[in-house]
Amino acid sequence: MDIEYSKDAVKFLNRQNKITCNRVVTAINKLPKGDVVKLQGKEDYRLRVGDFRIIFCKDDNILYIKKIDNRGDRKSTR
Repeated sequence: MDIEYSKDAVKFLNRQNKITCNRVVTAINKLPKGDVVKLQGKEDYRLRVGDFRIIFCKDDNILYIKKIDNRGDRKSTR
């Protein structure tokens, strides 16, 4: 399965320390395993990794990571 990252997702990962970045990327690489929930009214899914929320969509063999943000930031799911 191919994984593509948006500019926002890459920017977020670049701001994190190496341990956090590796933890998030490892969880993304293990998809569809993990705490994954389909978002209501959208074609997107949410993966929760500790204090982070990853919004993504899947199309055939491509996972597109739209946004990665802190769970406390409610703007990330709207």
